[in-house]
Order: sequence, then structure tokens, then C-alpha cells
Amino acid sequence: MLERTCFQTGKPWSPRTDLRSDVAIAYGIDTNLPARIATWRDQGYRVHVMTGAAWGEYQDYLYGRFDGTNHEDEAQTDREGHKIGHGGDVYYMSPGINYGKFLCVGVQRALDAGAEAIHLEEPEFWDRAGYSEGFKREWKAYYHEDWQAPDSSVDARWRAGKLKYYLYRRALQQVFDFVQSYNQRTGRHVRCYVPTHSLLNYAQWCVVSPESSLAKLNGCDGYIAQVWTGTSREPNRYQGEVRSRTFETAFLEYGAMQNLVRATGRSVWYLNDPIEDNPNHDWTDYRENWQSTLTASLFQPDVSQYEVAPWPERIFNGRYPRSAAPEDRQPIPPAYATELQLVFNSLTDMKQPHVEWDCGTIGIGVMVSDSLMFQRGQPTPSDPYLGNVYGLAMPLVMHGLPVAPVQLENVAVPHYLDNFHVLFLSYDGQKPLSPEVHPPLADWVKRGGVLVFCDADADPYLKVRDWWNSDGKNYVTPRQHLFDLLGLDDSLAPDEFHPVGSGGVVWLRHRPVDFSISADGADQIIAAAKLAAAHAGLTWRESNYLLLRRGPYVIASGLDESFDAPAHTLHGRFVDLFDADLKVRNDISIMPGTRWFLLDLDAASTGKTHLLASACKALPQEQTDKHISFSVEGVEDTPAIMLLESPTAPTTVTLDGNPLSTFEYSDKDKLLWIHFENKAQPQQVSVNF
Repeated sequence: MLERTCFQTGKPWSPRTDLRSDVAIAYGIDTNLPARIATWRDQGYRVHVMTGAAWGEYQDYLYGRFDGTNHEDEAQTDREGHKIGHGGDVYYMSPGINYGKFLCVGVQRALDAGAEAIHLEEPEFWDRAGYSEGFKREWKAYYHEDWQAPDSSVDARWRAGKLKYYLYRRALQQVFDFVQSYNQRTGRHVRCYVPTHSLLNYAQWCVVSPESSLAKLNGCDGYIAQVWTGTSREPNRYQGEVRSRTFETAFLEYGAMQNLVRATGRSVWYLNDPIEDNPNHDWTDYRENWQSTLTASLFQPDVSQYEVAPWPERIFNGRYPRSAAPEDRQPIPPAYATELQLVFNSLTDMKQPHVEWDCGTIGIGVMVSDSLMFQRGQPTPSDPYLGNVYGLAMPLVMHGLPVAPVQLENVAVPHYLDNFHVLFLSYDGQKPLSPEVHPPLADWVKRGGVLVFCDADADPYLKVRDWWNSDGKNYVTPRQHLFDLLGLDDSLAPDEFHPVGSGGVVWLRHRPVDFSISADGADQIIAAAKLAAAHAGLTWRESNYLLLRRGPYVIASGLDESFDAPAHTLHGRFVDLFDADLKVRNDISIMPGTRWFLLDLDAASTGKTHLLASACKALPQEQTDKHISFSVEGVEDTPAIMLLESPTAPTTVTLDGNPLSTFEYSDKDKLLWIHFENKAQPQQVSVNF
């Protein structure tokens, strides 16, 4: 059975949360878990289990009932001595040596109940933490020196970040080893995933998490990219203006997550959330931002697995404000319920062999390192708006270039850089965690890549104790080590192309944050990208939109802070999967701020009767020249729509044998629309010709 879509829930099965995805992820490892799993498996779902890696109802560990040792001093603690938590005695943990072993107790419960995969979500260590006695012990054991307050110096802050990064990697490896041992004993193949926010979001929210290092651990099968409105509406700065840019930020967040696994053999699922954690936005806001994040996720054609909703119970049973009356809380609008199910079902068809971009130049990346998370706290935090990344990436996105955040730690993975021709890199706000990343990067340049290095050598964190100034190395900055391998030195003239082998280097001697504070800064990045692209043999193209074809699907987004140009228009026959009525559209104008998830009817046409889209799970049952039938299921009491290509008009349409009058046929377009009410239990739709 395929695993293309999933959702997570802490509740047993119910007709209003029956999304008919391939996988239901049961959340929490309490004693009720086996009973909850059974309710979903009885409805035909594959079942995974998810639990929190950093916090949960873990009082047995906290108070010593697990191993006879009190672990309250492992609660993450800030400089004032306050424990950081979720209320009561549910704390974020600074994981000691036995913490991962404790998590294995709950994981065993999931394994005994038949879970097919384990998800350990959000291994998060707050930047403001690092003052607990447990953390001090770990510091002594890891560094063989006395603890230093993380805010006492940039060196202490850096070392605290590296230790936090290690501690959750250690805890998760304990769980991965436990599951691998279970698999060896039983002959099963239970997989392990880590649902996590993107590196960009964790860095901006001042959280340290193991991120890319997990893909190198034995037993880690991949990630769920926890990108949604709540993360992507976080403001950043472009051309001096600080504001939310939900689509563009989500585009970069999803790209960062895909580049955690590309060429590693691991996989990633993309999460979308039709609402978000804040319950006080209105339905219009939720819908617009969900469309932005969903569209952004579809611009990564190598990813075709999706978590379509966390907590479907809060979507289909929750009540949220209407835009016209904030105090008036209403259930989900029927049209939105239909639209969601149209998209959920279409996401099962995203693994398409034909992919084609039609926008700005492709093959350009901006390199990011997990060490972005280590420079976010006092005494000298990096830019609050993460301008050291967005100052380089956002101008490229706004000019229609589908730029990708490229994980620096992965450059030694074979073929990882094969599809990139131009890379932007800075060691301002981040540092290479190992000298081992530099030889493959230098080799990439010598084989024809162009590196645009953006740095003024002004970051205070250049002085921290690490590999570039230790063990016989005396570099002022890790850039000098890279330049040595490239045959370059500090006398390199700025803003010019310097050949190295078949490729070359351009050095912009500015701090990358500077490029985010004015229009001139953004223009400098575009000029450098043009120069690099020309020397890399790329044809330069800009657009005020992004557009990608994935088989018969067209994904498009207008960029509302791009350059002035006429709106790009598509001509043909399309239905918009964000339209609950699935009306045929012949002209699509990609205006600034618009999001499109289109089905190209001509590309999808077979000349035979078949299903094109549906706001229900529709499984074909029988088909002859005169008849076609489907078994249909959906979220209880929501409006369903099915769209079929049909060369001839139907004579009758029935639902469970009863005549349906709620259908329309277009002889011009050879399309049949069928409307009915969804039920969680299977119904039979039959069409006769």
C-alpha cells in the first residue's frame, strides 16, 4: 500500500476526522495508544505513531519513577532560573544520558500495538536555556571544562549551541538503535522519522535542533517538514521593509527541508496546515495563508509525500472567527471543506515524471549551515530577521528565480551539488562545522561552478574556539581555509569574477544583512547573480512569478514585491483546485499575490471517461462503454464534488442506487460534475451513458 498522504491526531477515529489519507499518525504514547491505533486500523489506515522528543507527559522520568533518579534538574532553564515548559510540570528537557532510554519505553508500547513507523517530533533546545544543573554536567562531560554561562561570551554561546545540538542527536540515536534492534529481533521494518521545523525557522525562533546531522544517523529514515502559516508568516526584511511574506518564506523553508535529504537516501514529507496554532485568526486568513504555504510546497518537484493536516479535529470540528465578525465563531465554511478535500486527494498524484520550470533561471542556491542556530543569543546575537540568509535569498526569489537553500553539511554527499551552477555563501551568522566541507566545495568550483562569497570578515563569532583556529590551524576566518584550497587569498579584488579551474569566485565584501536593508542591496545581489550565471554558462532570465509544471498540474505564484512587468497569462483549459466549484478557466493571469494549483485539462485528457479531481476518496469499481462506478468516502457531512472527463453525456447518475439530479455536463468541454454529501462510510456513485 502506498504512503502518499498522512495526518496526525491525538483522537480515535471519527466520521468528521476521516480524511481518507493513506496513513493516520496517532499522537502520544500514553496507555490509551493501542486502543486509538485500533480504531484507525479498523478503518483501513496504515498507522504510524508520533510523540514529542523534547517534551510531553514525562513525569515518570522527571521524578525518578523510571530509573530511580530524579531528573528535575534536566528541565531546560533560563538565566533567571525559570524552567521552560508547556504549563504545569511539562517541561522542555535537557536530555541526560537516560532520556532517550526513557522514550524507548513509550516507543515499545507503539511497537507492540503494531505501529509501522515512529515519529519523534521537534527535538528542540531553546537558545535562552542552558542554565540547569543537568546541562552544566553535560558541559563538563563534553568539553572537559567547567560550565560557562551561555550569555557570558560569544565563545560560550557557540559552545552551548554545539552541545545542545549534540544532546538531542544522542537521545534520538538511542531511540533509533532501539527500533533497529527490535526490527532485527522480529523481522519487521519499522521506520523512524523526525518531524521538525526548518532550519530557517528554528534559527529565527532561537531554537537549536539536530537538523541535518540526523540524516547521518543509523536508523533515521527521514523527516516531516513542519512548515505552516505559523512559521512562514514570521516577518523578515527585504529592501528595508520588515513584514510577513508567507509564500516566499515558505518557499525557502520547504526548499531547506528538501535539501536536508536530497541525495542522502532519506525522504521528507511536507506538512500543510489549513489553519494554525493561533485560534484567533479568521477563516479567510487561514485559507489565504494555507494556499500560500501549500503552493510553496508544490514547487519542490522531488517531494511527493504530504502531511495534509495536523489535528483534523480542530479543522473540521473547530470554530473560528468570520472576517466580518471577529466575535462570531463559526465552523468551517462548506466551500473550504470541499476545497481542502479536493487538494488532499490531488496530492496523492504529485509523483510525476515530467517536470518543467517556466520562470527565472534555475540552478542557483544559497548555502546554509546548522550553525545558524548557534549565534542567536546574547551577548552578540545575529540579525533578528535572519538577514544573513534572507538578504541573499529573498532578492533572487523576488526576481522569479527558484533558488534553493543548500545544506553546507551535505556537500560531501556524492552528487549533492550536481544540479547547482551558482552558489551564494557567507560565514557571517553561520560557520562551517568541519573543514571537511571545503574540499568538495572547492572541487565543485574547479569543475565549473561559480561561488559568490558574501562576507566582510566582521562577525564576532569568527573568534570562537573551533577547527579553523585550533590544532595547528591559525586562520582568522574559515573563509581563508576555503580560499587556500581555491588558490586565492585576501588580496582578491571584490565584485569581480576570478577564474578557478573551469569555474570561479566572486567576492562581495559586505555583510549579507546589509543587502536586506535597501533596494540597492537587493540590486547588488541580482547583479552578482547575473555575473556568476554568465560565467557558469547559464541563460539569465527573470520573472515576476514562479511557475512549475508537474505532469498535468501547473503550480504558479505571483510575486507581489517583484519588478514591474505585465502579468504572465496562461491560455488553455484549466480548473483551479483551490476552487470548490472546479469551474473551467481559459485564461489564467498570474497577478502579484495570487496562488494557483491548476489541472491542465488538455494535458490530463485521455479521450475516455475517467476521474480528474474529487473532494472525496473515489476508488474506481466497474467500467464499461456504458457505465462507470466509484466507491466514495469523505469527511462526514461536507459537500463533495467529482469532476470526470466524459466523451458523452450521462443518462443517469445514482448514489447508492438512488437517482442524483445534482450533476452538470458540458458538451463543449466533455466534462461531468457530480455533487453530493460526503459520508465517512463508503457510498456508490454510478454513471450510466
